[in-house]
Amino acid sequence: DEVITARLEAGDVHEDEAATRIAGAAAGSGVRAAAAFTGRVNLIADVAGIALLDEARVGAINGVDEAVTLATVANYSIVQPRQILATCKIIPFAAPGAAVDAATGHAGRDGPLVRVAPFRDQPAGLVQTTSGAVSDKALEKTTQSVRARLERYGAHLQREIRCRHDEAEVRAAITALLDDGCAPILVVGASAIVDRRDVIPAAIVGAGGGIDRFGMPVDPGNLLLLAHHGDVTVIGAPGCARSPKFNGFDNVLARVLAGVAVSPPDIAAMGAGGLLTELAARPQPREGAEDAAQSHRVAALILAGGLSRRTGDVNKLLATLDGAAMVAQVADTVLATSARPLVVVTGHQAQEVRAALAGRDIAFTHNPRFAEGLSTSLRQGLRALAEIDPEADGALVCLGDMPRLRPQHLEKLIAAFASAGARAVCVPTFGGRRGNPVLWGRAFFAEISDVSGDVGARHLIGAYEEAVREVAMDDDAIFVDVDTPEALAAAGAIPAARAS
Repeated sequence: DEVITARLEAGDVHEDEAATRIAGAAAGSGVRAAAAFTGRVNLIADVAGIALLDEARVGAINGVDEAVTLATVANYSIVQPRQILATCKIIPFAAPGAAVDAATGHAGRDGPLVRVAPFRDQPAGLVQTTSGAVSDKALEKTTQSVRARLERYGAHLQREIRCRHDEAEVRAAITALLDDGCAPILVVGASAIVDRRDVIPAAIVGAGGGIDRFGMPVDPGNLLLLAHHGDVTVIGAPGCARSPKFNGFDNVLARVLAGVAVSPPDIAAMGAGGLLTELAARPQPREGAEDAAQSHRVAALILAGGLSRRTGDVNKLLATLDGAAMVAQVADTVLATSARPLVVVTGHQAQEVRAALAGRDIAFTHNPRFAEGLSTSLRQGLRALAEIDPEADGALVCLGDMPRLRPQHLEKLIAAFASAGARAVCVPTFGGRRGNPVLWGRAFFAEISDVSGDVGARHLIGAYEEAVREVAMDDDAIFVDVDTPEALAAAGAIPAARAS
């Protein structure tokens, strides 16, 4: 009976276009802009490292016009691939063109606003001093903690030296690690450093180095010592370095391993937000694992195990289309997006399907019950995903016979999921009709695994309409599956049996 519309005024820029322009200008190295969805574009890390941004320009963008907003992670945040670094959101349905131009100018002025300095594989050295107060078990636990921390930030422990808590012995150990090319060098003492003339700082100076700063306004981590020997950073680690939990030591070490300079003023600036004790929002890596803040992680499944009954003797997935097997085209489309890992479920002609997908970053799982229908492949795929990436927040379920899908179709679904959360079902639409693929939040994985027969999980969409997010597409590729001889011929596909 009634339709509510929004009419743009002259000079207005549609919300999606506005967000895309601003976010695109802001994205620097190690960062990509996701597809726009309801006036929002997320900037996502492509690599693990340190997020670097210009806080003044973030403020300038947010001061341009109330229609334009940009929210970011804190400067110098430790980030992982696929983590959201920033989100540009246009508040109304459109923004004034002049405001969009001004915000875009701020975002790109003097270089992109947001970038990631990637972690680099560096050969770190470790000195541990010993005394009667530190057991061998505690020393070994510290070694494991330091090694895991280094590996988390892309580096490795090249050599460890243990010596008495004595200035001459520590000096000799530091010199030996320098001669071995270790950088950075970490020194964990049997007792805490109490001032600049204590054993560890004296040993660093005695080896030819210099002290940059002792003490930091971060707790845990107050008693950190920052020093150098030439171009090599030397860190007198605080006692909390023995713990696998995130602490002030991480603030400094992570920057060093990403090649980001850390100066005494940088450490002084860590005081705001430096109280880490018992803050639930602070990343708390589990021992032997990482639990850093992540965006909603989306994995992908390609169901490629069917019998292709409707195409007779021809396995449609192996038919050659534009020079590649159809299933390979679908896989390449998924691999061009941020969805990882990609799990392909095989069944009928499993070896041939694997061969068609050789050389790609794909995990395979075989469904021995493929003849019983689509639901068995779906269950097998989710079971494999739970083993490969138990932290995945959602799964993009793709069919192997939809070669017209393009990365932008999938990225729109992923962008919608990032906004909606892990209890959402994101469904593509065109002309008011729903199509494939569907992105399911992990909240539905258990129920999907209970589906039976030669059907997918479509009926669950109807049962959970309140969780559905319809994502409008620009074309009908979401409906096009090539599953009959006529469809193969119309698409110009060459059946595998006749492929040259």
